[in-house]
Amino acid sequence: MTIDDLARPETAPVSSDERQRPRGWAALRPLVLRLHFYAGVLVAPFLLVAAVSGLLYALSFPAEKVVYAHELEVPVPEHATTLPLARQVEAARAANGDGTVTAVWPGAEPGATTRVLMADPDAPEGTSLAVFVDPYTGDVRGQLPSYGSSGALPLRTWLSTFHVDLHLGELGRNYSELAASWLWVVALGGLLLWVGRRRTNRRALFLPERGPKSRRRTLSWHGTVGLWAVAGLVALSATGLTWSRYAGENIGTVQDRLGGATPTLSAAVTGGAGGAGGAGGAGTGGEHAGHGAGHHPAPPAANGADIGIDKAVEAARAAGIDSPSISVVLPAEGSGYVVKETDKQFPVQLDSVALNPADGAVLDELRFADYPLLAQLTRIGIDAHMGVFLGLFNQLALAALALALILLIVWGYRMWWLRRPGRPVARGTWRRIPPAQLLPLLAVTVLVGWFVPLLGLSLAAFLAVDLVLAFVARTRSRTRRTAA
Repeated sequence: MTIDDLARPETAPVSSDERQRPRGWAALRPLVLRLHFYAGVLVAPFLLVAAVSGLLYALSFPAEKVVYAHELEVPVPEHATTLPLARQVEAARAANGDGTVTAVWPGAEPGATTRVLMADPDAPEGTSLAVFVDPYTGDVRGQLPSYGSSGALPLRTWLSTFHVDLHLGELGRNYSELAASWLWVVALGGLLLWVGRRRTNRRALFLPERGPKSRRRTLSWHGTVGLWAVAGLVALSATGLTWSRYAGENIGTVQDRLGGATPTLSAAVTGGAGGAGGAGGAGTGGEHAGHGAGHHPAPPAANGADIGIDKAVEAARAAGIDSPSISVVLPAEGSGYVVKETDKQFPVQLDSVALNPADGAVLDELRFADYPLLAQLTRIGIDAHMGVFLGLFNQLALAALALALILLIVWGYRMWWLRRPGRPVARGTWRRIPPAQLLPLLAVTVLVGWFVPLLGLSLAAFLAVDLVLAFVARTRSRTRRTAA
């Protein structure tokens, strides 16, 4: 919502004293409107780029299934039986002798290929090489770079990186953090302005008005679509900030201090307790150290004894890893097999176990139900932001939110253009706010600006520009009066 009909008086005539010292929402409304206007005009370009790239990212999930159909899917033969995972791994090794197998993702449903992940010197930085194997014949269907725990392939990886940093590295991450920092401010400010607007027809609060094209009709669409989308937009802002560069560090610190650190699994053959790391499962030690300590670690495997991947999966199934969607991390020196559930659709199945490669004994286990509540919510929120929590429904919801944000920005600029030169509410409205409201507001603003640094810095820049413009306007006014 930009400067528009909201700027016009809508209350009944009041006394001169009341106009000089409004209270409650009447005192705050001009300040919220001015902030919403400036943020909408100046930050909207960043939000627009984030929304367009986010829309493309959401659509990349079904697009991957089309673009990489040959690698991802195979015909299911009649009376089909799948080959042992060990044979499929050998087929992948034969196709790429330079790679080192690090993990295996068996197909979760009939017709899905097995994905064998390799550390390969030719793979792009930060990615593994995924070799796709037909689980029925052992034929290699192709090789593609694979990124992250979600297994994003090149198309989705490119769009994801573009959404995060515009392919500019650490410098580019400032754009997405700035957008996420302001999105919730703009969304909640618009909500307050729209709900606080006087209207005789309550239907107009939830549904757009009909009629000829006008600024009022544009405002109606802007307000009602924003009302329906506000919860999703605030959720996107909050989850996006969790892995941002500056605000993300503060969020992680607070989460750890509240006991919401994500516990981690220990796969060490010589030490069996799991530790608790920071947000996202990094690090060891902390509140959840010793998780799973009821399983006594076995000694290191003698002479490199290894039960093999198929028996490791059987042992994991016996230990309660019953989701069809799993990943198997192969043993490294001093560590065992790690078998993880990867089904992030509701209800999530994200349990994991570590197994001794010598005999399949459980070294450690980690159940999603044992995560602290805050860690569970963080995991679900991030997965929802990435479009993997509820599958296709999640991806369609992300696309709808991105499209809604694009339309809100376009309508906002249209209202600004129709009211050109688009003057916001007069400066100095904060002086009319009662101290009982102003002081807590200033304290909250400073606290939020410190916690979300790019929001605080950009808000300070807005205020500085506004002061400069006010000084220039006063100087010109005095010059005109002197000349007259």
